[in-house]
Amino acid sequence: MRERRWETAGRLTFRDALAVGERLAALGLKPAQPVKDVICYVEDWAVDSPAEFDRLDQWATEDVTLIHAREGWQGDFFLLAGGYHTVYQQHQSVGTYCSISHPWRTRGPLRFHHPVNMLWLGFRHSHAFIRVRLQTLDVVTPGETREEARRNDWVDERRAIFLDAITTLDLPVETSVEKGGLVLTPADPVTPFFCSWPDAFGPCQFEYNSSDAFEFLVPASRLAATFVPQAASVRAYLTGFSESALEQFAAVQTGARSVYRCSVHCRLSELPEVLRIIEPQGRLYSTLCEFQTQELLPEAEEASTIIGLVGTVGGFQIEARLNRAPLKEEAMAPWLERVIGMSVKYAPLPPFV
Repeated sequence: MRERRWETAGRLTFRDALAVGERLAALGLKPAQPVKDVICYVEDWAVDSPAEFDRLDQWATEDVTLIHAREGWQGDFFLLAGGYHTVYQQHQSVGTYCSISHPWRTRGPLRFHHPVNMLWLGFRHSHAFIRVRLQTLDVVTPGETREEARRNDWVDERRAIFLDAITTLDLPVETSVEKGGLVLTPADPVTPFFCSWPDAFGPCQFEYNSSDAFEFLVPASRLAATFVPQAASVRAYLTGFSESALEQFAAVQTGARSVYRCSVHCRLSELPEVLRIIEPQGRLYSTLCEFQTQELLPEAEEASTIIGLVGTVGGFQIEARLNRAPLKEEAMAPWLERVIGMSVKYAPLPPFV
């Protein structure tokens, strides 16, 4: 589900970040204490080799994914994806996952969506999938009504963008509008088909699965070709493979930057230690406090709120993530500043991480 997000400016010491938890406790909320076990999400930890992941061995980890990142890439997507698929076939098993992302461009003019979107061609055990995600100019979460007057325009534009992708991919997927929202359905109801990342107007992402591991190689390449001749940001995601298998993936096409993402189980007080390991490029996220906004705003709309810690080189920031805005737009930042005790700015998450 789409989220609304604000963050503090500048960098804080870890002590200052923990002081926000004390402030939340004074408001009657229940923030995590330094001794509490938390889940720390690590992203963009740059490594020279997969063996460097052993530096996190003192903690339990899960959802470990090695990402090959290529910036300014102008190669042949079919050859790149085919190379990864060839290695994947040699090492596939239950629990292994491989996908390759590439931007694609839709036709305009557009009022509510970016022309550049993202596709993922992926392989899980014995099947393949194609995933398509759109990027909106604004985040209007389910339940928010500030764009209600333009609902039909939002839905019509999104429907046209998805139809553009569906046609290029030659997928048997139908579009319709129900209760003012876009609905996507496969022509064959038994097809494993999933819609996700919804906002107020319907899904922003769909995933179509097939038991034929080769089915989407050519269609995905056609959709990726809509981005030509612009240089692309391309990523390959590898989960569940041995170090020897990862070495083979690295040889598919040299020149990629290797970064890890994973979940680390640690105490809240250990976040600075994790951050020191993943610096300078890595980022970490962890939840400091969760609450329903009516605990502090009994007269306002109900919303689920997460106050979190974000660690990057140089220190920490505080983030606030909500499933919807409980107040009018102009009142949101001032209210969050009163809760957190620091100035904040609106900072939506990037759509294609």
